[in-house]
Amino acid sequence: MTLHRGLLIGGQEVPATSGRTEDDINPSTGEVYATVAAADAQDVEHAVDAAESAAEAWAATGTGARRAVFLKAAELLESRGEAAVSLMAEEVGGSRPWALFNVHLAAGILREAAAAVSAPRGEVLTPDDGGSLSLAVRAPVGVVAAFAPWNAPLILGIRAVAAPLAAGNTVVVKPSEEAPLACGYFLADVLREAGLPDGALNVVSNAREDAAEVAEALVGDPRVRAVNFTGSTNVGRVIGNLASQHLKPAVLELGGKNAIVVLDDADVDYAVDAATFGVFMNAGQICMSGDRVLVHESLAADFTEKFAAKVSALPHGAPTDPETVIGPLVSEAAAHRVAALVQDAVGKGAKVLAGGGAPTGAVHPATVLSGVTKEMDLYYGEAFGPVCAVTPFADDEEAIRLVNDTDHGLTCGILTENGTHGLAVARRVRTGIVHVNDQSVADEPQAPFGGVKSSGYGRFGGRWGIEAFTDTRWVTLASKHARYPF
Repeated sequence: MTLHRGLLIGGQEVPATSGRTEDDINPSTGEVYATVAAADAQDVEHAVDAAESAAEAWAATGTGARRAVFLKAAELLESRGEAAVSLMAEEVGGSRPWALFNVHLAAGILREAAAAVSAPRGEVLTPDDGGSLSLAVRAPVGVVAAFAPWNAPLILGIRAVAAPLAAGNTVVVKPSEEAPLACGYFLADVLREAGLPDGALNVVSNAREDAAEVAEALVGDPRVRAVNFTGSTNVGRVIGNLASQHLKPAVLELGGKNAIVVLDDADVDYAVDAATFGVFMNAGQICMSGDRVLVHESLAADFTEKFAAKVSALPHGAPTDPETVIGPLVSEAAAHRVAALVQDAVGKGAKVLAGGGAPTGAVHPATVLSGVTKEMDLYYGEAFGPVCAVTPFADDEEAIRLVNDTDHGLTCGILTENGTHGLAVARRVRTGIVHVNDQSVADEPQAPFGGVKSSGYGRFGGRWGIEAFTDTRWVTLASKHARYPF
């Protein structure tokens, strides 16, 4: 029997007003795994009604009680690791290690949110009269609209809602059409069981063809006071424009065209291992994945030979096979999009060093190319799949120029055995995140996460996440009666 989930509004699971549903497809089999209610603008209004009704009581809930919800949710999530493994395999083709990593980091985000509940939020200012009490305090904005993506569904689903809730806001989350269970309903169930009150978190899934209508209704509702979105740059531009039209702050965590740089003083064997992980973890479907591997010309031949050999040996197959490293992409269409990028590059002169060829269903071979130039779609386009280009460089100046030759600016990895050298290069890289002597994929709950340029703006994580979903208010208390001129 196919699993079905209705909309979660005000603590109740309800059908869409229209009665419509949307299929949730297993990318490995192409079969329907589940169905979800397909919301429209009227359903969004009902969800915002519920969030607004719950906002005052949740904001007034004591810090101890709020903190307990997040700590309990972290425990519950960790206890459901096997359920998460099964869910991510069925819904997005995620491998077991990737699913368990999602569980681990999502639980960490919940614990960081618990700590943030009682963290200091404000400053004592120096008043002009020297006697008044002058405060800058942060207060919840109210209702937050959140958009959760499919590729790291537990991590990014929790990140979309944890900081807003910890700050005392209520949330309406629109999960990705590709993973409405993993990045929406599964996590909402955990939080509700942990004690989150009805209406504090509401989930509205939708049909693919209604995504724009639902997003516009959610962002445009005047009771929604802040927005966060994680996803592609193209859709992020739309969400950002909608938010700006309504004068609402937004946190946008968008795509990347990330580089892994192998400097001349790197350990080649370590660099090969690091780059393989940074490019091919989750079949390259991570916003931080390395599309480009830049290698100093003195190491290029040795590195490229070893890297191509390691990539060629990566096991491909079903996500349920414990040996699988390269599993299916989120859909057959995604695999064919990646194949088209490879074909375009090869047709214009790029050389295949590993992989290549046509996908098998939704599984695309792990692919390494050389000779990728600006005329090829892959040079500037985000691959978001198991493919990268290896490019040699002559010196640090050329490496920095190549890293920065993109509209994106999310993350970068710099591999070197000389920390001073790596830090000097890191300071000139225009990305929101940079890792010296590591690859490009890393995330920690307490760290500021986000990009620059077309990779978005605003930050998740630690105190930065709380600041993003609170307003600063100036509050004064006069110590004596003022004297007025009239």
